[in-house]
Amino acid sequence: MLATLKRLPVIRQLAVERHRLRRQLTWLFGSSRYASVRAEQSLLHKIFSHKSMLLRKLGNADMRLQHNKVTNLKLAAAKIDKIIVKPGETFSLWKLVGRPTAAQGYLPGMLLSNGEVIEGVGGGLCQLANLLYWMALHSPLTITERYRHSYDVFPDSGRVLPFASGATIFYNYIDLQFRNDTNITFEFHVWVDDEFLRGELLADKEPVYTYSIVERDHQFIHEPKTGKFYRENKLFQQVNSLTTGNLIGEKLVTSNHSEMKYQPTVGARVVMR
Repeated sequence: MLATLKRLPVIRQLAVERHRLRRQLTWLFGSSRYASVRAEQSLLHKIFSHKSMLLRKLGNADMRLQHNKVTNLKLAAAKIDKIIVKPGETFSLWKLVGRPTAAQGYLPGMLLSNGEVIEGVGGGLCQLANLLYWMALHSPLTITERYRHSYDVFPDSGRVLPFASGATIFYNYIDLQFRNDTNITFEFHVWVDDEFLRGELLADKEPVYTYSIVERDHQFIHEPKTGKFYRENKLFQQVNSLTTGNLIGEKLVTSNHSEMKYQPTVGARVVMR
């Protein structure tokens, strides 16, 4: 039994490397055309912009990891800044950023594993994935690969976006990818300043529609038999006419159901199930 337990980390790492090799082969021999060219001059039309605060107090997490995260975000954002996505191309976060290693200058940052905070080189890049995903949701880009956290780890702290509207990543097979199925060329402009991670999505044509995300059915759930709490919601993308503001269409983006690692605040509406 002890020998089996000692082998488990090795077996787990072998499985991870197998997944990573499979992804590398897909990049090399798959049918997708991946975005890799940078804009020489920024495209003229702004589709959407967003920013997220760099330093946040998340539960009891070590703030040192938050400061290290800023370094990691600067390195990764530089690999994505001014990348253009032409019609028919696919944007892959990991194909552009590459493996975040200490040799590349990445520092230990915060990672989430099975709902627990751990420390790892390159940690904190999920904030970049969150920003890119949120911008893509406000565009006609087709989101082809996105993963979410299975756990809701921290109570809301300065939250400005709906619950579970981000994306988790892990090099290289848990990726964030969008495909451009339009006749428009897009550009991602991403950078870090003193307070925020910032992003803009630009295009070579004037927009015809605007996009918004609507949250519905948000609730906390308590299962008395297990004592566990869960959090649920649904997110919808709405498409509106830029000229009239009229709703053109709506589609479900995702249904979220996550186990909470904390209890809802006093006064929150909790459903017994």
